[in-house]
Amino acid sequence: MTREKIYLFDTTLRDGQQTPGIDFSVEDKISIATMLDEFGLDYVEGGYPGANPTDTAFFNEKRTQTASFVAFGMTKRAGVSASNDPGLASLLQAKADAICFVAKSWDYHVKVALGCTNEENLECIAESVKAAIAAGKEALVDCEHFFDGYKANPSYALACAKTAYEAGARWVVLCDTNGGTQPPEVRAIVEAVIAEGVPGDCLGIHAHNDTGQAVANSLAAVEAGVRQIQGTLNGVGERCGNANLITLIPTLALKRAYGERFETAIDGERLLGLTSLSHAFDELLNRSPDHQAPYVGASAFATKAGIHASALLKDPRTYEHVPPESVGNFRKVMVSDQGGKSNFINALKRRGIEVGKDDPKLDRLIQIVKEREASGYAYEGADASFELLARRTLGTIPEFFAIDGFRVMVERRFDSHGRVKIVSEAVVKLIIDGQTIMSVAEGDGPVNALDLALRKDFGKYQHEIDDLVLADFKVRILNGGTEAITRVLIESTDSSGVRWWTVGVSENIIDASFQALMDSVIYKLMKNRHMAGKIAAE
Repeated sequence: MTREKIYLFDTTLRDGQQTPGIDFSVEDKISIATMLDEFGLDYVEGGYPGANPTDTAFFNEKRTQTASFVAFGMTKRAGVSASNDPGLASLLQAKADAICFVAKSWDYHVKVALGCTNEENLECIAESVKAAIAAGKEALVDCEHFFDGYKANPSYALACAKTAYEAGARWVVLCDTNGGTQPPEVRAIVEAVIAEGVPGDCLGIHAHNDTGQAVANSLAAVEAGVRQIQGTLNGVGERCGNANLITLIPTLALKRAYGERFETAIDGERLLGLTSLSHAFDELLNRSPDHQAPYVGASAFATKAGIHASALLKDPRTYEHVPPESVGNFRKVMVSDQGGKSNFINALKRRGIEVGKDDPKLDRLIQIVKEREASGYAYEGADASFELLARRTLGTIPEFFAIDGFRVMVERRFDSHGRVKIVSEAVVKLIIDGQTIMSVAEGDGPVNALDLALRKDFGKYQHEIDDLVLADFKVRILNGGTEAITRVLIESTDSSGVRWWTVGVSENIIDASFQALMDSVIYKLMKNRHMAGKIAAE
């Protein structure tokens, strides 16, 4: 039996950016786009070029290798030709493979928000789609407020969808923009759209989570015939969020009701990276992962009840709906923790590190990682630090340099005009080939000063780290009080374009920062010698 393809469209970088508290930088967007592309999603929507400087800069280059890179924006304005609309021009000029136009499909919004006639809105949809196709782009149309619009005026909502399809749009996406539609309504309305002549293999669903049913509504739409799902990592999005792709992807793959009928680009091997993807995204957002998230949460396959634990020891299927290792997660009750061991072996293999399951060094590595994570480390978001730890534990790493010590001073004083001035100074002592090198630097804050001092004079290795750039620096306090444990996550890159993440944990923020900085430099030196970074360079 041939399975039908469900296309996965990620809008984390566009709709997910509407989440309160989330404000992606260009560097953040590049990192997330790379994560999504490597994971295997079909479409990555990057934002709205022309609407703000960040998105405009992001679309100066194509940011994906295999996924279709999608620009989002409005259809052309009424009363202006497609060739004279500056907003449409920004979309056509963006380095994108596809354009997703947002179009009003509720007549009430056409009147109130656009201030044009229903017929003019239909013309705007058709002309925008044709302009995108003429520019060599794949065209998609998000029919905004489609379900509310259909319930208010079904003939006009359908006219919007049909106009987009007949103009040549590859996908007509039905949006539950207010998030209040219920699964039976979604199913019935999608079936009506298909009956009116828009085929299901050209329809998508874009569900919001305002009644907690974005995932359910997406699956109801699939049952009714749509073949594209739009959603975000971990369900981020404005208000209550969007459909959570981290939940939808394994459901489509692992549940017989869907897995026997449909396939996605995420095969069993890629699915093993689901938990790491979810946690790495949370780390990038500088927030704690949801322990009770389906499939990927730390508690998703954990149990405390004695009777459950006893049954799990006899047969895990008694209290697990899918094997935790199938999504890269761990069973938290098993004494032998075989699932955990196989996950480690797989993670190491992907980094070119071969180790036998009976090797005592592997048991030692698992123990160290668990002890460190219990103390605050998070290796899902710090791939380079994990690889260095693994290589140190399972083998050896060259001792490029040693640290004899460091000192950081912060002084608050007044300048000659009576203005407050904060001065940060760092001193670092390195030992390379038995020779002590002392460097001093001032910086914009103690961590910057420490970074500048550490990399000021690296002796014979200086030329190797000249292109090392710290792209991002995030701090999280892991418990309350001034004595709190601090975790620092640093993102680094170099002239090759490869990015890596390192982590440090300490009661002292400067010490935690120094740990992460050290790992970044060592990883860079290892990478230069092709002794690390295999997974990052793929």
